[in-house]
Amino acid sequence: MALVLQLIDNFHGFMDKYGDPRTNPWFLMSSPFPTLLICLSYVYLVKVLGPRFMENRKPYELKNVLIAYNAFQVIFSTWLFYEIGAAGWFTGRYNFQCQPVDNSKHPETMRMVHACWWYYFSKFTEFFDTFFFVLRKKFDHVSTLHVIHHGVMPMSVWFGVKFTPGGHSTFFGLLNTFVHIIMYSYYMLAAMGPHMRPYLWWKKYLTTLQMVQFIGIMVHAFQLLFIECDYPRAFVWWIGMHAVMFFFLFKDFYNQSYKAKPKVRARSPAPSIEATAVEPEVLYKNGSVKNGFSNGHGPARARTVLPAGN
Repeated sequence: MALVLQLIDNFHGFMDKYGDPRTNPWFLMSSPFPTLLICLSYVYLVKVLGPRFMENRKPYELKNVLIAYNAFQVIFSTWLFYEIGAAGWFTGRYNFQCQPVDNSKHPETMRMVHACWWYYFSKFTEFFDTFFFVLRKKFDHVSTLHVIHHGVMPMSVWFGVKFTPGGHSTFFGLLNTFVHIIMYSYYMLAAMGPHMRPYLWWKKYLTTLQMVQFIGIMVHAFQLLFIECDYPRAFVWWIGMHAVMFFFLFKDFYNQSYKAKPKVRARSPAPSIEATAVEPEVLYKNGSVKNGFSNGHGPARARTVLPAGN
């Protein structure tokens, strides 16, 4: 026990020495353990406790809650996008080729640091995507990939806010929040009911936008491997490899969802009335779709299947 306590103390010493002193006193920033505990609690809640709670209960009807939640996410993402842009990327203060972290307390610099901190909290609000699946008893949507993605992201962003709040990596947040504005707008419209179906024809193009997002993040991050820039290489690899992984997962989803459809139709030239009358159902948000994402399971019935950006 003494050895464990000593290791924890040394770890905190490392964090205090190399962490950014501006964010260290902020809520949840002094130590990674509270964030880790929240992430582990999320996993236990959606994989164990939640299903047990819902075992003998009927699915909850959450239409109005879903509309309100998605509306909030649209507003939150719009504000984050504006703050990240106005604090650097839209003003000419940030260089798209190489942007080191500004360690000063200049007002515009601190605006970006605060935006990074709030972006970190946005990864907690995305937990509710999964909570709503559990309350609606859509347990098959809560795939392992889905849970791992949501459970890991707050911890990943925490390290960015702790050590590099601002600079080159905030381009990731800029693109991601922009995609989230469009993505949650789609989910909000879909949650309103089948009468919104004619206005949701652009689902396929949203998936394409998500893949373009990851290509942009890859190129922007990996360029620092070939030029001199005062930005930590570890974060270059971390962000770049995240983008590579999600690009190929989304590409696999795109191929399954859109390129495979003509073959299905060829085998079933006359769909039944029941099949064509199924209400669109959004399967998942924020990073992994209902197992149609990469594990090869196709939709069992007519559905609107859409992955989300990061």
